Amino acid sequence: MPVKPVTLRLRSSSPMVLGIAAVLAAGTLTACGGGAGSDPDTIKIAFPKDTDNKVTVRDNYVKDMAEEFEKEHKGKKVEIIPIQASAQDYVTKLQQMMRSPKTAPDLVYEDTFLINSDIKSGYLRPLDDYTGKWDDWKQFDSTARSAAKGQDGKIYGILDGTDTRALWFNKKIFKKAGLPEDWKPKTWDDVLEAARTVKKKAPDKIPLNVFTGKGVSEAAAMQGFEMLLYGTGKDPLYDESSKKWVKGSKGFKDSLNFVKTVYGEGLGPEVDQALSPTMQTKVVTDLLPKQKLAIALDGSWLGQQWLKTGGSPWPGWDETMGMAPMPTQNGEAPGEVSMSGGWTWSIPQKSKNPELAWQMIEHMQSKKNAVEWCVRGAQIAVRDDVAADPKYLNSMPGIKFFTKRVEHTQYRPTLPVYPQVSTAIQEAMEGVTTGDASVGEAAKSYDEQLESITDGAVVKK
Repeated sequence: MPVKPVTLRLRSSSPMVLGIAAVLAAGTLTACGGGAGSDPDTIKIAFPKDTDNKVTVRDNYVKDMAEEFEKEHKGKKVEIIPIQASAQDYVTKLQQMMRSPKTAPDLVYEDTFLINSDIKSGYLRPLDDYTGKWDDWKQFDSTARSAAKGQDGKIYGILDGTDTRALWFNKKIFKKAGLPEDWKPKTWDDVLEAARTVKKKAPDKIPLNVFTGKGVSEAAAMQGFEMLLYGTGKDPLYDESSKKWVKGSKGFKDSLNFVKTVYGEGLGPEVDQALSPTMQTKVVTDLLPKQKLAIALDGSWLGQQWLKTGGSPWPGWDETMGMAPMPTQNGEAPGEVSMSGGWTWSIPQKSKNPELAWQMIEHMQSKKNAVEWCVRGAQIAVRDDVAADPKYLNSMPGIKFFTKRVEHTQYRPTLPVYPQVSTAIQEAMEGVTTGDASVGEAAKSYDEQLESITDGAVVKK
């Protein structure tokens, strides 16, 4: 849910490049009058700022919410701390801040993909005492309520939206290649055949992008590899019944082989480009809007970038771009795959003003403001009342299509070791993308790393 994407997309969402000055200045950036230190009337909010300075959707939303909050809570101040950094550097900076009462924010934006490792490290406080008294909590669907649940069963964050993933395709390129403009692939082979046709009939275009390698981090693992893997069978990454991670599966090798085919046959971008940390940004701001790319396995949030208010306005994009569900490997039920992620608002364990921070969460997650965020941020609604709201349903072309994907979407295992598993997946993908490893070698290396990462908690399928 960019991995919506974000994607978060929910996502391991939109991409971010380390902005050293922004990170160093984070502790002093103040909006709406500010305040500092442990002032009981001031709350500090830390969140990721997009690496593309033209993209200010999240910044503007938080600033607007802060201004509203100050007006409604006389004498209270909100200090906003935007951190411009790569996804991993954002996490590192946030964890550094949360370690000490002197630097801990009062409210933080947490990617669901990492939240359990932060729970295990003791950085976050449970919110059950608050949610138990909050009427709006019943509007959240069951998956959203458990998105930030720790292994102790307690709630550690409030999801403000999710994302889904599917295939975006350029209908004009498809027409040139003699492919249907209402394309609905039923199998992986259908996707590859369409890419091969584009390569033959429109050789100046990149046929297909599947994120890969360590450069784009979780985007490769989640919205690249796992969009394939979860189409190969039940519980293909983590076996819920045995509570063990899966190794040695045919589905894992088949997914690697798909990646190898894309890059080995020249159906994807040049390898150097594909492995670049800026590839997510390039797809949405350059390759798709400049019509250089025919098919993109990507997130629900892309269209938000192309609106007049987005970072890369693209008039008429909704007439050019089509959307199709990503099929399962051989058309197995339910016939499609989506992965979802998302971001939660959480309160650090060492926050000095947790009560005020919770009031800010309630403010941002009033129905009106939840609708506003889903519309602005191209989020997929996680609240029943938001999902039924006309403003949401008419907010952007494709929103109904991507909301429908929620019915069959999948979620990553919310376990503390998942980030390490993800890195091992990225390394396996990179090996077959560059040709430095065969599918068998990459899968074997992954299995060995998995054994180590999980202390042997693996099962062979």
